[in-house]
Amino acid sequence: MLKTLTNRRTIRKYTDEDISKDLLYELLNAACRASTTGNMQVYSIIETRDVEMKKKLAPCHFNQPMVEDAPLVLTFCADFNRFNIWCRQRNAKPGYDNFLSFMTAAIDAIIVAQTLCVAAEEKGIGICYLGTTIYTAEQIINILELPAGVVPITTVTLGWPGEKPEQTDRLPLKAVIHKEKYCDYSEQEIDIYYAEKEAREDSKQFIEENNKFTLAQVFTDVRYKKEDNEAFSKLLLGVLKKQGFMNYEL
Repeated sequence: MLKTLTNRRTIRKYTDEDISKDLLYELLNAACRASTTGNMQVYSIIETRDVEMKKKLAPCHFNQPMVEDAPLVLTFCADFNRFNIWCRQRNAKPGYDNFLSFMTAAIDAIIVAQTLCVAAEEKGIGICYLGTTIYTAEQIINILELPAGVVPITTVTLGWPGEKPEQTDRLPLKAVIHKEKYCDYSEQEIDIYYAEKEAREDSKQFIEENNKFTLAQVFTDVRYKKEDNEAFSKLLLGVLKKQGFMNYEL
């Protein structure tokens, strides 16, 4: 298992071989044993195999080819709808129309998604996380007909690998591990921790392609811009209100 984790890589190209229903449900059964807040399992997983459905979802993920090319697309959702229905049917009044409850369900959804990915990679299946899900949550809600209390959190494409790309870089452990309490970073430590990332040829290529002077500028000025972050934040907050997670006064 450790070898699977340390050797993992994102797979965006897949063979034509399908993932059987039996194998998928073996993976799902393992994933749903993941930790969950209060044993509530406030998540749902939408399985998409249909070609036309994948075509509808593709624009929500900025038309990245793997959405249509992968044999299987899974959308992981924060879901208090099911739990709310159960509560009402058992003469209990749910109080989960708030941001904390959304965060609880979102964390549950992410944990089960990652657990499924680990199980899939252990079987040799390639996976790719799509961070575009929360950017276009409202469109996905409409396509997948998600009711109030349900918000898509992340999407994963799965398939048998049709490529073996290089592993993406990671910061050294010293950069992310703090002992006993948080120790803030000195300028020298930042230089040391990011040196390898900045020295990579692909990083230099990103800088050149985007006409920037540093790799950090590629992130702040091109990939994850302040105005985009604010715009998508506004959209997401609107989705949360529409889906019933912001029904309270601050």
